[in-house]
Amino acid sequence: ALPFPTVAAIDGACMGGGTELSLGFDYRIAGSHPKTEIGLPETKIGLIPGWGGTQRLTRLIGPSLAAEMICAGETVKVPRARQLGIVFDVVPSDQLLEESRRLLQWANQSGDYREIRRRKKLPVGLTEEQMTFTFAVLHAQVSAKTGGHYPAPLAALNAIAKGCNLPLEDGLKAETEAFLPLVGSTISRNLIAVFFMTQRLQKDPGVADASVKSRDVGQVGVIGAGIMGAGIAGANVRRGVPALLIDAVPAGLEKGVAAVAKSLQGRVEIGRMTIPEATAALARLSSSLTVNALSDRDVVIEAIVENEAAKVKLYGEVEKLLPPGAILTSNTSTISITRMAKSVKAPERFAGMHFFNPVDRMQLVEVIRGEKTADATVSTLVALAKHIGKTPIVVRDCPGFLVNRILFPYLNESLVMLEEGASPRGLDKAATAFGMPMGPVALNDLVGLDTSLYAGRVINTAFADRAANTHILEDLVAAGRLGQKTGAGFYTYAKPGRGADDPALAAMLKKHHKDPREIGMEEMTDRLFLPMLTEASRVLSEGIVREPGDVDMGLILGIGFPPFRGGILRWADTVGLPNVLAKLKRYEHLGSRFQPTEQMRRLATEGKGFYPDAQRGGDLLEV
Repeated sequence: ALPFPTVAAIDGACMGGGTELSLGFDYRIAGSHPKTEIGLPETKIGLIPGWGGTQRLTRLIGPSLAAEMICAGETVKVPRARQLGIVFDVVPSDQLLEESRRLLQWANQSGDYREIRRRKKLPVGLTEEQMTFTFAVLHAQVSAKTGGHYPAPLAALNAIAKGCNLPLEDGLKAETEAFLPLVGSTISRNLIAVFFMTQRLQKDPGVADASVKSRDVGQVGVIGAGIMGAGIAGANVRRGVPALLIDAVPAGLEKGVAAVAKSLQGRVEIGRMTIPEATAALARLSSSLTVNALSDRDVVIEAIVENEAAKVKLYGEVEKLLPPGAILTSNTSTISITRMAKSVKAPERFAGMHFFNPVDRMQLVEVIRGEKTADATVSTLVALAKHIGKTPIVVRDCPGFLVNRILFPYLNESLVMLEEGASPRGLDKAATAFGMPMGPVALNDLVGLDTSLYAGRVINTAFADRAANTHILEDLVAAGRLGQKTGAGFYTYAKPGRGADDPALAAMLKKHHKDPREIGMEEMTDRLFLPMLTEASRVLSEGIVREPGDVDMGLILGIGFPPFRGGILRWADTVGLPNVLAKLKRYEHLGSRFQPTEQMRRLATEGKGFYPDAQRGGDLLEV
């Protein structure tokens, strides 16, 4: 041990190994820079802290708090770090070195550091009863959150449990034993790949030409104060961009403004914003019943009803009001940007900006490039999306764009299997066992069966050669069963968001059964995800996006495709394309949606994958 005290001065992001290094010091003192945060996020990439983090943090703040922070990969801002006892003090950043020296002098004179060193080497000292209760509760919490798909959080918890009642040296050995099996595992490789894909998107300007500069966006306008419009306006004002919210219906506009205010209040209540921050954000929101107020807006986002004629009519009214160089965008999820661009005078400054619902929780924004959309327009919209805290992916215009185009084969196949005799609950269990946050049937109920029916018609018409016709959605919509919003869809919703099986649905399904049979879990899983994979390959082959990572991140961020699988294309690489082709052959009698693409056949023949680093071989469900 060093014969003098040590202080780690922290100013800025201190993550992973940096935090573990700082925990080896006697004291930590943090600067007040707004970006200063401390954490051990290793579980998010399928690993656990390997430089003593599980043992030293446990001795510093206790096993329960340490486990909660480490297993979730949580990072904390400096006020919380001070409250937990991770840092000794928080000081203005410009005084950090001076205060660190002062702390060193005090520690040297008082000898306090010697007692700190003595204590950190000792076991935590929990009784057997405390150990049993504490780690039983933590184990249940971690298992519920990970669903059995992510081994790292439980490995971290086991390292804490095994080491906390041992001397530090033995605890460090327990950490190493838990760490090593995770290194190089399929799940860790996939999560690390997702991390790097995320990093790439954060740096991606959206266009290949580096000389293209994005335009500064000082103010935005949002037309339509419904759920999406209010969410988009809220996302802008939260990040410092003044937003004008417009709706021709007074009650609708009032409701939209109230929704923004409620969202800001909610963030205050959970500690994500301070009251002054929320007040300032709300002050950046203005509203109007007419589009005349748009004359000073740099970007206008249309978020009205999904009706092409109504949108085109609106563009004619709006475009003549906008200042020179302003960009007009649509939040449409299904209508062709290229086709609507024919109705505007400046198609080079027209694009799609497709946000996902709920806007305040969904990170993805698809920036849709029409045939005539200029690079500068794309670059500006990408920069704006990043500024308001979203992750943009540039998508060339096509039916369904990126996420919905790949999602609908999954939803469509679930309807096909329902009409073959599969149960709604069985299909949802197959999807969630694979790692999806919810199954296709529950997702339809959440989106709204009328919305799903309309969007499905658009996409299935565009890709009629591989869309299977089903009729159950039409019957449910005709019966007024639209999903959660009406209290009944495929499930009933006596309590919002909690679907229960409905005997009345069984009779409706029975009318559509065609030679009903029992469908096993493996077949349900194959048939849900293989058509998604073949569509993802088509999207990549057609140049709808620029690289495989765009497909995979779009699905991870847009529909919750399980990150531990790395995305649908990386999942195929892990399984091995020859194995995927063998699975597809098993179902080829069902139609062209189970035909592999030429790209898949070529890569399989060449022993390659969608990614250059493809690691192949494994069972379709096990990896």
